[in-house]
Amino acid sequence: MKLFSATLVCIALIYNVNINAQTKQDSLSVVKKDTLANKTTSFEEGKEYILGGISVTGLKKFSEETVRVFTGLRYGQGIKLPGDKLTSAIKKLYESNQFSNVDVYLARLDGENVYLQFDVQELPQINKVKINGIKKSKAKELLKDTELKIGKMVTDNLLVTSKNYFAKKYTDKGFLKTKVSIDVTKDTTDINVVNMSIFIDKGKKIKIKNINFTGNEAVSERGLRKAMKNTKKKFFGRFWKGSKYIEEEYQEDLESILEKYSRLGYRDARILSEGITWNDDNTININIELEEGRQYRFAEILFVGNKEYTDEQLNSILKIDKGDVYNGAVLKERVKGDGTPTSSDISTLYQDNGFLFSQVNAVETKVKNDSISVEIRIREDEKARIKRVTVSGNDKTNDHVLFREIRVKPGDLFSRSAIIRSIREIGQLGFFDQNVTPDVVPDYQNKTTDINFNVIEKGGSQIELQGGYGGGSFIGTLGLSFNNFSIKDIFNKKAYKPLPMGDGQSLSLRLQSSRTFSTYSFSFTEPWFGGRTPKSLSFSIYQSNQFQINPQTFDVDRDRRLGITGASIGLGQRLKWPDDFFQLSQTVSYQSFQLKNYGFRVGSNILNNGTLNNLAYNLNLSRNSAGPSLIFPTYGSEFSFGVKATLPYSLFNNKDYTEPTGLTAEEQNDFLADKYKWLEYYKLNVKGKWYTSFTDKLVLMSNAEIGYLGFYNDELGQTPFERYFVGGDGIAVFQLDGREVVGLRGYENNRLSSIDGGTIYNKFQLELRYSITDAPSASIYTLGFLEAGNSYNNFNEFNPFEVKRSAGLGIRIFMPAFGLLGIDFAHGFDPLPGQIEKSGWQTHFIIGRQF
Repeated sequence: MKLFSATLVCIALIYNVNINAQTKQDSLSVVKKDTLANKTTSFEEGKEYILGGISVTGLKKFSEETVRVFTGLRYGQGIKLPGDKLTSAIKKLYESNQFSNVDVYLARLDGENVYLQFDVQELPQINKVKINGIKKSKAKELLKDTELKIGKMVTDNLLVTSKNYFAKKYTDKGFLKTKVSIDVTKDTTDINVVNMSIFIDKGKKIKIKNINFTGNEAVSERGLRKAMKNTKKKFFGRFWKGSKYIEEEYQEDLESILEKYSRLGYRDARILSEGITWNDDNTININIELEEGRQYRFAEILFVGNKEYTDEQLNSILKIDKGDVYNGAVLKERVKGDGTPTSSDISTLYQDNGFLFSQVNAVETKVKNDSISVEIRIREDEKARIKRVTVSGNDKTNDHVLFREIRVKPGDLFSRSAIIRSIREIGQLGFFDQNVTPDVVPDYQNKTTDINFNVIEKGGSQIELQGGYGGGSFIGTLGLSFNNFSIKDIFNKKAYKPLPMGDGQSLSLRLQSSRTFSTYSFSFTEPWFGGRTPKSLSFSIYQSNQFQINPQTFDVDRDRRLGITGASIGLGQRLKWPDDFFQLSQTVSYQSFQLKNYGFRVGSNILNNGTLNNLAYNLNLSRNSAGPSLIFPTYGSEFSFGVKATLPYSLFNNKDYTEPTGLTAEEQNDFLADKYKWLEYYKLNVKGKWYTSFTDKLVLMSNAEIGYLGFYNDELGQTPFERYFVGGDGIAVFQLDGREVVGLRGYENNRLSSIDGGTIYNKFQLELRYSITDAPSASIYTLGFLEAGNSYNNFNEFNPFEVKRSAGLGIRIFMPAFGLLGIDFAHGFDPLPGQIEKSGWQTHFIIGRQF
């Protein structure tokens, strides 16, 4: 296009905008050029004209219509020269990330109509990207996380950010001398496209040889290095933490050093200088120069504005006395809280008792020599009451299931601890993701608040698939567990989506089978029987068959079997005293054992035929404050004390249990069948778990448990049923003879007990868990464990310190549809009974077992 001719002279306005790709959105310059000497046309600056047309030059791939769309200008609209609309049009072209330069010319003025010419320079597009200097698989992985995609416009900003990204990827891994170069070449196979070649020279990994401190007297170098959680110097044998220099983590560690000094009373401590120096062996030293200042102590601590609580009451929470070393971090935690659900602080005290709008602040009022006076300034305000409580996010679970677990009600005084407890109770249901978020909406004018509990629902049903090797054969389990069932809708066709759900009831069907036994069971639990109070009702029925195996040929004879038919009914009650974490449950159970040529061991004798009965009462007192998640608890504890007992029939039936001599095999069988027609025993179990969190993701679970099986009558002796079988993965097969299986990883299933089973066991466990993700679709955590335990036949053998030890690593994945999946690699340090070689490495699979 010719801008000038003998009859037409291009007019004088040029919006010459040359904006670099990094700064084009931050600055926009408009330059007005002088008109040419022979101009015949002029325009009024600031006057509004009619936009008559737009032409575009410099295009390679785009059409003129596309550019006009990008500008947002329309023919016939009013426009000023210069003006905001024209400036906005230029900015929009740059913001499209398609152009490196935009110039605007006044092409022609026809009365009130103005015609503009946009001269643009298109950015080139990426056609190919290749990374050299590293493995192809790693290069492919790196490109996924960048914006270097085919068709992407190449800007200076893109080149700079990509180069910095690649360099940081390797410097964060300790390759501090990483060099990255990017070469852009024109590709002649297409219009305005380029190929990009990236070369990465990561060099050698750089480790920290020394961390040197100067100016420190109150804290040793070792103590300061310990305060640096991320930045560590290298030494032989360190495998749990690398000695890498990562700038962001290093800066966090510098803050940790100052916090350590603050906790020791050195509130004026500061870092004068810090930096790194290089060594000849391709390592670095970190040098930190400190100024500690003086150590301060608390002078007077005064409470101002407190009416609800006395100074003595507040001091019992503050726990800081005059003369104590000044600790700003502890002062803040005791006043404002430490961020944990169990925090004990003054602010929480007020918020637990209705003072939602209260404010508590610690203010240093005087610093004299080495003493600091502090005022705890309190503005109590009026107590706030809860106006409304709502729930959201529960598409399947009915509202009443949530409301009956929520500890805050409309009309109640606001209570922070009640909200935290509500979060825990919702998490313990197992129907929701552990990230329950309460939204507190205060109304300062009316001194009320609304609270909405927002939940993320996860599957309430499980398919249980479980496998393991024990007792000489593979044990498989298939089960269906509906953990949020609604029995009232069982005849409502519309409720089947695919099953009637939403009332928090549990219903399960289970099949367990191996070559030597099979078990079928059904159970149902209503956690709020009657719907008004937390009283649970449960019942179950099951049928089991165990078949005799030939020890020489290992063939199974199904005509020689032990059949068990059982049923139980139980009632549970949440207690109010000593606190409402306590639960009391009572169960009555009945089992009928039918032996047909089975050859069941009863001490040194064999019982082949007969029917035995087991009618027992089970009382269990438990306390569970662990939470907030059912899958990955981070605080609290679980304790239980259980008693299971039958009636002492032998004490009032006047039977002589002394075995006569000279009995035939049939007579002896009849004697044993009569002796154990009604089983009698008592059983005591004590279990305790503690959860200690080091961070939100790192938790230590400690466990201790002990069990004892006793008898009433010395003549009758120990029951052959209800025994403890210790060892292995803990796959439950208790339905066969009432046995209780106790897992101890690192050993084969049940092999730490005698053939008949033990009457005493103990177990100790430490398990360090780290949460990888707590997403609703899958919660994953890894674990490392130490375990010790054993089984004993009687008190004469019992020694709580004579245990079998193991250690190992594992991983757990919880998916709503399948329950808990996992694998453990465990090493048994001791031999199995009767052997001399240690158990060694064992692999345990966990599929569907509950947590």
